[in-house]
Amino acid sequence: MRLPHGHRPLPPPQCLHLLLFTALCFAVLKTAAAPPRTGSTGEGGIASVTQTMGTEDVSSAKDVLKQEPVSGVIALKESMKYFDADFFNDTKLREMEDGAKEFNVPAFRENRKLVALENGGLHNPSVLVFKSSWSGKTKAKENKRFDYPHTSTVHRPSNDEDIAFMSIVELGELIRTKKITSHELTDVFLRRLKRYGTVLESVITCTEDLAYKQAKEADDLLEQGKYLGPLHGIPYGLKDIIAVPQYHTTWGSETFKNQVIDMEAFVYKRLKSAGAVLVAKLVTGSLAYDDIWFGGRTRNPWNIEEFSTGSSAGPAASTSAGMVPFAIGSETAGSITYPAARCGVTALRPTFGTVARTGVMSISESLDKLGPFCRSAVDCAIVLDAIRGTDAGDPSSREISLEDPFHVDITKLTVGYLDSAEMEVVDALSAKGAKLVPFKLNYTVESVQSILNITMDVDMLAHFDTWQREGKDDEYEAQDQWPVELRRARLVPAVDYIQAQRARGRLIREVQESFTVDAFIGNVTDWELVCVGNLVGMPVMVVPTGFKSIEHPPKGGERRRTTVTTGIHAPPDHDHIALALAMAYQSVSNHHKQRPPLDDLGPNDKIHT
Repeated sequence: MRLPHGHRPLPPPQCLHLLLFTALCFAVLKTAAAPPRTGSTGEGGIASVTQTMGTEDVSSAKDVLKQEPVSGVIALKESMKYFDADFFNDTKLREMEDGAKEFNVPAFRENRKLVALENGGLHNPSVLVFKSSWSGKTKAKENKRFDYPHTSTVHRPSNDEDIAFMSIVELGELIRTKKITSHELTDVFLRRLKRYGTVLESVITCTEDLAYKQAKEADDLLEQGKYLGPLHGIPYGLKDIIAVPQYHTTWGSETFKNQVIDMEAFVYKRLKSAGAVLVAKLVTGSLAYDDIWFGGRTRNPWNIEEFSTGSSAGPAASTSAGMVPFAIGSETAGSITYPAARCGVTALRPTFGTVARTGVMSISESLDKLGPFCRSAVDCAIVLDAIRGTDAGDPSSREISLEDPFHVDITKLTVGYLDSAEMEVVDALSAKGAKLVPFKLNYTVESVQSILNITMDVDMLAHFDTWQREGKDDEYEAQDQWPVELRRARLVPAVDYIQAQRARGRLIREVQESFTVDAFIGNVTDWELVCVGNLVGMPVMVVPTGFKSIEHPPKGGERRRTTVTTGIHAPPDHDHIALALAMAYQSVSNHHKQRPPLDDLGPNDKIHT
């Protein structure tokens, strides 16, 4: 869900807490020799911050702390500067101290007992629900399924490699016509998961027993004449923040590596009912941040020396490598877009609320989204159709009435393109009949990145409050990531969190007014655009558009490449437009069909046979 650390703007100085401690220690030294408070001096018996004090009896900071605890008023005065609120006099600070002791702290503790003893889940969701729709409608019309394309006769390839890189549509036709069984297909992908998973460090758990059980059920249904649709018998993987009973759901973290959540996540239930076969729980960066997890760091199949980036690292790398036909990942801020772009796969970050997140680890209830990594935009549409929907466990989920992307007439669309757009895509869509125009997304809010950081970090801390209080952040896999950000989040006042949401509301209104086209094309990994897209809740398709040579390729490693991608952005609730445009482009290009050089490894990497 979380963008890799290196792509975000630098946070405030990481010595903030040291400065605070130093300031408080200095305050202690200033007040250490003050006479005992008797209740008869100053205001209410508490010594004034400006009172003149001697230091002749001070021998060390340690002795000072033993002799006289730091004044609450002094601590407040020193700390208020870090909340940008250092304008209170001593009397008001004293009132604040008394109020915090008498009301705030007891209320905080009572609320934590009620809702914060468990880490990470979407249980006890907030009543402050974000709705991304621009229409103002509260009730959707009937949600019809998409009209999937029919393929001509598909022949079964003679080798597993060719089978592994077939699309969902092609594999589904092989299963429907009984040219391959789900059991055989499951065999193919489990072997590839075991062969390449360790090399790419993209797999946490192979769900082998469950996979063969579900494959048998799919084959048995087909023998009975019951066909569930294009995902019937198709293997897939889940990012390991998604709960599946009897299997570990590790969240990529050492502190949760043995965790088993005894519930079926909504998205897993949807895929199971569609007949899909779960073959693996795939790597999430630790607590859904970047590509570092307790087992290592996930690599890019197109260049084994490079890392995947983004916390949906496992789904992106495994799909790119033909280890699964598709996988489900998630994004809070860049974790679908970045790894999809790095690994050269087609992916969809849907409109916020399209897919219910029940049974999924939560970072931010107003930002988290689930979406598919696939071979093509057609496959993304098929998977989205299976997993979209609402659930009572996720108040932000909605029944969004998407039009059928397979029946969108792109010649009626006006498509903008940013300066960062890949012109090959612009030219291809223009040739297909769409109206392409230069475009710029205008808004006046300059604090977009900080709005996202404040929202995400405070929300994350609310879901991992106990984890931090128990000192588990000291065990985190990358100490410059969540540990630093969540400690800083302790210093965000509630009022300024709300101000950030108000600024977010202004941003959404301005983006809506500026969105004068049906969709626009632009760099999918531009950090500012990633922040805007996630704050607004707009969908985006990640589309491979080519390759560049890497610098200094290893001997014999000329096939290694850097992938080139672009993004097709649409307004909220218009995922079908982004899908239709991506499908139109891919109908005249073949970048999405290329295979990474998986066996072209470095000298220290071994393929596991």
